[in-house]
Amino acid sequence: MLKGTKTIGRLFKQRIQKSPDKFAIGWIENKEVKSLTFVEYKNTIEVLVAGLHKVGINVGDKIAILAQTCKEWHLLDMATMLSRCCLIPIYPSYLSPEVEYIFQHSDSSILIVENDKQMEKIFPIIGKLTNIKAIISLQDLSEETLKKFRNVCPYFSFKELQRIGKEELSVHPDLLENYIQNQQPEEFASIIYTSGTTGEPKGAVITQHAMTTMLLNVDATIKGAFNSNDKTLVFLPLSHVLGRCDSLLPLVFGWQAVYAESLEKLVENLALVKPTIMVAVPRIFEKIYAKVNEQISQGSVIEKQAFKWAINIAERYFSKIDKDLSPSAAEIIEFNLANKIVFSKIYNRFGGKIRYFVSGGAPLSPEIIKFLRYANLTILEGYGLTETVAPCCLNPLSKQVPGTVGRPMGDVEFKFGLDNEILIRTEAMLKEYYKNPEATAASIKDGWFYSGDIGEFTPEGYLKITDRKKDIIITSGGKNVAPQKIENMAKTRPHISQLVVIGDQRNYLTGLVGIEKERFLPLLEELALPSDCSVMDIARHEKVREIIQKEIDEINQDLAQFESIKKFTIITEEFSTDNFLTPSLKIKRKLVVERFKDEIDAMYA
Repeated sequence: MLKGTKTIGRLFKQRIQKSPDKFAIGWIENKEVKSLTFVEYKNTIEVLVAGLHKVGINVGDKIAILAQTCKEWHLLDMATMLSRCCLIPIYPSYLSPEVEYIFQHSDSSILIVENDKQMEKIFPIIGKLTNIKAIISLQDLSEETLKKFRNVCPYFSFKELQRIGKEELSVHPDLLENYIQNQQPEEFASIIYTSGTTGEPKGAVITQHAMTTMLLNVDATIKGAFNSNDKTLVFLPLSHVLGRCDSLLPLVFGWQAVYAESLEKLVENLALVKPTIMVAVPRIFEKIYAKVNEQISQGSVIEKQAFKWAINIAERYFSKIDKDLSPSAAEIIEFNLANKIVFSKIYNRFGGKIRYFVSGGAPLSPEIIKFLRYANLTILEGYGLTETVAPCCLNPLSKQVPGTVGRPMGDVEFKFGLDNEILIRTEAMLKEYYKNPEATAASIKDGWFYSGDIGEFTPEGYLKITDRKKDIIITSGGKNVAPQKIENMAKTRPHISQLVVIGDQRNYLTGLVGIEKERFLPLLEELALPSDCSVMDIARHEKVREIIQKEIDEINQDLAQFESIKKFTIITEEFSTDNFLTPSLKIKRKLVVERFKDEIDAMYA
């Protein structure tokens, strides 16, 4: 693709011409995989483009979508970007206030919802969505739901949008072609909102040029190892930048992307689809690892011994490989036997055809990477951010180094700033934070993006993430969480003086709760505690735990599911400037985490 012409529309057109009869996308109906060829895929999107045109969208309009991952989400994403409009993803787990903020802040005019359940979130805020032109639903809404907003704004179901689009195409048959021809690289493809340190989301503006460059960088890095005969199973949230990247990869590789029915049916879908490539987040691998270990621990003595024997053989085998040495003939025979008896059972859980996993969104434990490698499951761990349109670094296919995120992809450059902060320069990068020049100026300087992550290069040129400069928590599921938002909510509760949210690289959030004796003085008699009792005495009282639990539950009611506190520990000493608070009364987060490491580990045991 020539410089200056990088748009999703041109990439889309080239792929249709190159692979017209290959399968593009698939989905599951009645335990069967249904498919569209690239020509059928193009025709389906063309109808949706015409439907959106008839609904009244104009070039540059912004369309927000609130839905779980499904083929319709992707088809409308493509139709939006090919219509020279901008898509605004909203996490399906977000509550009404977050939906209202993102819709309004992004200046969206069309809202796409998944179903009745998601539409329920809109009713309390629909009067505040000042620019709304229409609502589109992926599934047909019930008559009861329709009654609640029928006279507020126009509504179209996905099926109705297709019907309208077919009629419109008869009037404007060249609509899609004209859009693609006139599409400009600097036009907005998407604004993806990511949590800020204060909890107020920032909208990363991704241009057509940046989105296309990201896909071309992936293609250049893989160098033909992925091809049109491969197949993926898409299950990550499309509202997350990594899931979105996964959904767009057929444009460069020409493979088929099959959409999973749900995360709950992932194991069942794997057996049916039999993918060869799969993009996932660490939480998925952590679940697999935990499940295998659980089954082994519950197995017979013989099964436990066989597993231990297989692990020892695999460790010896791969220690040679990692040192660029050839295993002996005996080691090869032993490893093949271990694979047949033990590891093949793990491999077959993924459909039996997986060639590569790509892991991103959060760091993955080297221990898990090594374990899965023993089962012939190669994980290519990478690194990227919303601001770099997902991956900008990836472990190469030739040699993966657990504990690193690989080497720069395509045009990506790295250097290190103060405190070894990772600075990134690439054309696959946000243009700005939407309507936030202060945040833009703080994050982008002289063309370099200041990531907030701390890292270093290994002698072999692999990037290693060593710490996080900013407080944003990234869970093992790849969700961004602003702890300060939750911690500030906690401070409004009667009996919680401090809350330190924990969860970076973990599968759920926990909290360290700080209390003050003063707040419990009215309850001392009820608790049967003397007036000279200590904070430790209060913290260890079972009734106090019930009080704190109730207040944590109240906080969780106002949070998205992935932001909620699942477990907590009450700290037995009072937070003060003598220990865990700065002179300005800010929490010394790193010190707290180090001091209460055992308590934190116990909450994840």
